[in-house]
Amino acid sequence: MPLDKTLIDALQAVTTATLTTVMLKKGIRRCWMKGPQPRFAAGTRVVGPAFTLRFVPAREDLATPESWSSPTSTRGAIEAMPEGCIAVVDAMGITEAGIFGDILAARMRKRGVAALVTDGVMRDGEGVAGTGLPVWCAGVAAPASVAGLTFVGWNQPIGCGGVAVFPDDIIVADGDGAVVIPAAIAQDVALAAVEQERLELWIMREVEKGVPLPGLYPPNAETRARYEAETGQ
Repeated sequence: MPLDKTLIDALQAVTTATLTTVMLKKGIRRCWMKGPQPRFAAGTRVVGPAFTLRFVPAREDLATPESWSSPTSTRGAIEAMPEGCIAVVDAMGITEAGIFGDILAARMRKRGVAALVTDGVMRDGEGVAGTGLPVWCAGVAAPASVAGLTFVGWNQPIGCGGVAVFPDDIIVADGDGAVVIPAAIAQDVALAAVEQERLELWIMREVEKGVPLPGLYPPNAETRARYEAETGQ
C-alpha cells in the first residue's frame, strides 16, 4: 500500500541511527539489517514499504538458466512490484552469486521501485550503477544467481541480514545501512524519532558550548526541563 506522505516526510528527515534508538526504547532490538550497505546511487535516504523476495540455497534441478522463464522467477517478482516500494531480498548472506544484474535493475527503476536492499550481492556492477537504482547490498560478484541460489517466491515473510521482514513493513535506508520498522508502529516511531532528533540537535549545541555530558546526554530531569523551556517543546 502507498505510504502517507506525512509519514514519508517524517522518516526521510531522521537517520537510521535515531530510528534504531527509538525502536530499542520500544523493545525492538533487531531492526538494522547486517550486510546491506549503500553501494549504488545510495546517496539519499529512501523510505518505502517492503516488497519481499526470497532465495534458498542452490539446488541443481531448480537453479538453472531455464528457471528464469518460470512464473516463479525474479522476473515475475519484478513485474509484481508496485511503484514506490523497496525490494528487500533474502539471499541468506551468500556472496558468491549476484541476485540481480543491470537489466533487472533497469526494469525495477523503470517500474518506479524506490530502492533495492539485500544481504546478498549484485552482478554487472558498472551497469547497475548506470541504471540509477538505489541499491544497498553486500558487494558484487560476477556469477549469476543460479550459481549459488534458488529463487522461491515473493511477498512473504523473510529474513534479511538477521532481521525479520514482513511485506509492507517500512524500510528506511541511508548511509548507515537499512532499518525495518514494523508497519503497525510506524507512525509512533516516526513521531518519536523526529522529537529525538530535535532533542539531540539541542544537545549538540550544548556540547559545543562546553557543557559536560553527565546529565546532558541522556538528559536528566533538570536538563529536559531546560530543553523544554528553551524550545517550547
